Amino acid sequence: MNIQRLLTAAAVALLMASCTSHKDVPYFQNAATADLSQSAFLYDARIMPKDQLTITVSTINEEAAAPFNLTVPTPYTVNSRSTYSTAMLQTYLVDNQGKINFPIIGELKVGGLTKSEAELMIQQKIQPYINEQEKPIVTVRMTGYQISVIGEVARPGTFTVSREKITVLEALAQAGDLTIYGQRKNVQLIREDANGQKSIHLLDLTDANLVNSPYYYMQQNDVINVTPNKVKAQNSSVGSMTTLWFSATSILISLTSLLYNILK
Repeated sequence: MNIQRLLTAAAVALLMASCTSHKDVPYFQNAATADLSQSAFLYDARIMPKDQLTITVSTINEEAAAPFNLTVPTPYTVNSRSTYSTAMLQTYLVDNQGKINFPIIGELKVGGLTKSEAELMIQQKIQPYINEQEKPIVTVRMTGYQISVIGEVARPGTFTVSREKITVLEALAQAGDLTIYGQRKNVQLIREDANGQKSIHLLDLTDANLVNSPYYYMQQNDVINVTPNKVKAQNSSVGSMTTLWFSATSILISLTSLLYNILK
């Protein structure tokens, strides 16, 4: 009977340890009272070193824009034989100084500029090389925009973002959201600036004022780290200790039974 009671007590302790407080789970708990007026701005990503850009120049006369729209061979397979097409635009890798090498113009410093700022600068640079009556339209796109989500999420990994603006919540959604063991009040955002300097910022997902934060929108190569809460650590510890406890108890019961049979 005593052993039964001990086993019941251990099961209850394990169940209590696995429970987590509801108040630590919901996002934006103060949404009704938070002042979101500061969130009324449109985020525009800035070009960073190691970004890959596609740059398209359009003019009424296609021949005028052709020198600025370089293409590269793209391999594909026909009947098990490799061949090449030239339909893919050249991509430009931004170097550590924030520069690219653009046709005709040469080196351009685009690091730190927004997409619209880079478009305007390139438009002004190429204007002297074409007919004055041509008004070139320049379109800059960022490709290979990646973020990483690690820790207590359903699907940790590195994700390629198809657009140039994504929030921290959308990034977490890409990873399947936090598990029940993830700390919602202490999410780490690891960021690297244009000079390679790393910084860590703590985000509270239960506070609706997060949308006013400069870290609400992700930047290229950001890393989100969701740390485990105390319950996860306790469960890990309790799980190991419970296994050992049950093993020791089983051995003691066997020895007691054996001694009882020998001595009776």
